Amino acid sequence: MTDAKELEKALFKSVEAKTPDYIKSSELLNSDIENEFVFKLKKAHLLPYDEINNPEGLDLNNWLSNYEKEAKVSTAGIRGPQNILYPHDTRFPINLIGIMLATVAKALVAKEKYKGKKLRKILGREVRYNSDKMADLIARIQAAYGIETLMNDGRKTMPIWLASFLAFQMDLLGGEYITSSHGISVKNATKDLNCQGSQYLPEESMEFVNKIKEIFAQTEKNGEYEIKIASRYNPLINESILKSLNNGISLYKEYLLNGVADKSNIDLIKNSKNKIIIENVGGSAYKTLSVLLKELGIEKTFEWQNIEEDSFFHGIGKYDKDPKGNTCFYDYSVDATVISKDKDGNHYFPVIETLNYDVKLSKYPVGTVVLITDPDHDRLTVCQIEDEKSIPEIKKAGVDYMKLDNNRILSVLTANQSFLLIMDFWTKKLKETEKFNNHPRFIIKTTASAKSWDEWAENNSIKVVNVPVGFKEIANVMKKVEKQIKDRPDKEVVVTDVLGNDINLGVNPRLIFAGEESGGMIIGAEELIKSQNGRIAIAMREKSATEAIIVASALASELEKSNKTFTKALNELFDRNNIIAKFDIREDIAYYNESEPDIEKLKQAKIEGEAKRTKNDLFYLTLAFANFENLISLNTVKEIFKDTFKELCFDSLFEIKFVGDGTYLKFSNKFIEIRPSGTDAKTKAYGAGDNKDEIKLYAKILGNYSGEITPLYQKYILKDYYDSVKEKSMIKYLEFTNKDANNDIFEIPDYNV
Repeated sequence: MTDAKELEKALFKSVEAKTPDYIKSSELLNSDIENEFVFKLKKAHLLPYDEINNPEGLDLNNWLSNYEKEAKVSTAGIRGPQNILYPHDTRFPINLIGIMLATVAKALVAKEKYKGKKLRKILGREVRYNSDKMADLIARIQAAYGIETLMNDGRKTMPIWLASFLAFQMDLLGGEYITSSHGISVKNATKDLNCQGSQYLPEESMEFVNKIKEIFAQTEKNGEYEIKIASRYNPLINESILKSLNNGISLYKEYLLNGVADKSNIDLIKNSKNKIIIENVGGSAYKTLSVLLKELGIEKTFEWQNIEEDSFFHGIGKYDKDPKGNTCFYDYSVDATVISKDKDGNHYFPVIETLNYDVKLSKYPVGTVVLITDPDHDRLTVCQIEDEKSIPEIKKAGVDYMKLDNNRILSVLTANQSFLLIMDFWTKKLKETEKFNNHPRFIIKTTASAKSWDEWAENNSIKVVNVPVGFKEIANVMKKVEKQIKDRPDKEVVVTDVLGNDINLGVNPRLIFAGEESGGMIIGAEELIKSQNGRIAIAMREKSATEAIIVASALASELEKSNKTFTKALNELFDRNNIIAKFDIREDIAYYNESEPDIEKLKQAKIEGEAKRTKNDLFYLTLAFANFENLISLNTVKEIFKDTFKELCFDSLFEIKFVGDGTYLKFSNKFIEIRPSGTDAKTKAYGAGDNKDEIKLYAKILGNYSGEITPLYQKYILKDYYDSVKEKSMIKYLEFTNKDANNDIFEIPDYNV
């Protein structure tokens, strides 16, 4: 395996070679200028670059067109690759010019909504390339337009959950967070947070996208548009407030003590015999989490991997060959659960392989738990060192594993598996302390998450609300529940899930757990959370690996007392709750190499990939809508599937549904969901059921299907209808998100009090 530093050097060399001289020499937006200045957006900037006819061209019209497209479907911020050496390069989706335009637009929208009010937002970032420059630019623009920006002491990194928590707790207008989550290191994004600390819904993003259009129209009309950028040391860029709160940690500690960091959990963690390893990918969780663990008095239980901040993520997930063996720079992201195949067809964990655990974990005993968190510190993967004699138990639980050394293996639980254990553990604690029956209980989960969660909840008299993929969808349901609790405290709370079910949650319900299969979770509060200005919440709006680490560590310590592994506990949970859908799978189909350094090749590959993704999506989506609108029967859907996928059986299929962002196929013993990625040219196929090999086969075949329309398909589905379905799906999605929505107007508090 190539050394990480050498790989990064090769990446830099490739980017340098692929960047044109006119971009290298540009001083259009010089971030080294510390004093205030004005950027003049010119009409020429909107048009493509031409060395002779338009040497000032930035092709911003085309940039905005693509940006708008991402804003309409994005599940976690408007993401994209950037030129890591020349971040002003507008050929890339994420660039400093685009960040500037989006920030100005958001500032103008806010000023119009809250005329005459003092506005305050939070700004955070992780460790990705150019994140510091983007944060600096955002803060200075907001200051220039009269918006106070809270940053931590020294404007250093912070986790996404802390920015989200503080936006709600301190009643801020919202926030900006710079991250691309667990995506490849050359990607970046601005994750916009609203006044709740939740990610923007598409309609919120479209408000500022439309404002950029207005700016462009004025530029077209007048020839230019002036954008103000304040001094780097403008007093509206405020580091002192968070510094006085130990960079926000003091408030978050108080929140944890009233939740997952209760005395029983803290005692369990303190008494753990084995060290618990925190794998800190990218390094940016350390500054905050290490302080929190010390404040809670449990820091001695943990040992850390990778405490240094590194934009290349220490080479984790990075290779000098693609999955087919071709020589090139290839990034598998930092998602530790990704499974790939080598040239001989053998399965392996490409991300974990680069963590060098055969060496780093050699001194730790069997039973040691490893908790892997991503660069913005919102996702968690749970692993455990086990004796190879445990392999039958591990296979029975459906858990994947890799060899460490002669007699030891590393089990790697999916979030579907580890989170099921966590919600069961938390429920037991509530029952032991006789709190469980104080309120009706429910969970919120994405449709792509495990079916076993639904089965477990039913067995424990807990309601389930299913939503589309994305934590903003989970937060949207939270807000709907809170509105009903606030407006009608003595009435039963009823919400509609994305499957179309009206779910009665009871009077004054409480959330046990909210999460998604990609590794993000939050624990609900027993007592309603109150912001400084009196707003209420049943849980926080953003997934938190800190909450997950604390409750997972307490669970690990509890199991250690009984000499049980996570996989043994999982099998016992399955048996105790009569779980049928024990197994889960996710098939990721990437249509191009996201790490391609040549932006023109990258753009073309992405366009071609998006077309493949859309074609696959429409094949299933159209059948779901045609069945919903009674244009075809379920038997006809089965007939089309049987004709198209002759190697699969559809006799037990009894439902096909659009679930907000994908198509859900419900069988008697499993589900398969086919979903186009909301952030890239990828298709994701999810499955859960009673036979792992079977759901793997279905997910692979259905997920990789070209989307080709067969003659039988054409017999039942008219082309005009096929062409109209994407728009129908957006309308249907908005109906779901807007039904019983919490549209209470945010009141700006008096921040001087």
